[in-house]
Amino acid sequence: MKLDAIHLPSKIQLSNLRSYGIGTWAVLIILLLLLVAAGVLGYLGWTSSDNSVPESGYVALVLGVLFSLAIGVGLMTLLFYSSRAGYDEPAVLVVDEPDVDQDQKAQTDSPDK
Repeated sequence: MKLDAIHLPSKIQLSNLRSYGIGTWAVLIILLLLLVAAGVLGYLGWTSSDNSVPESGYVALVLGVLFSLAIGVGLMTLLFYSSRAGYDEPAVLVVDEPDVDQDQKAQTDSPDK
């Protein structure tokens, strides 16, 4: 039986889904339930109060979001820069030879002795 190139990815994906164990499915279900619970609690907390947020609260919220984005973008920029510039390479031990005075070097290089 010859596999067509078109049907190959779907068969690979299906076999990958079947290879997950019961523990993996349990973790995925628990995480999805936690996500739904967080969404429900967030919605209930948002709609249960009649208190309004003053303008200064919205200004603080916007400034906090902008500051967080600026820090995140700056750190990611430094990460990409250091990676491309070679700063993330492993350290290499460089051993320098002791400096030889010019007089001693001239004496060892001269053919007189």
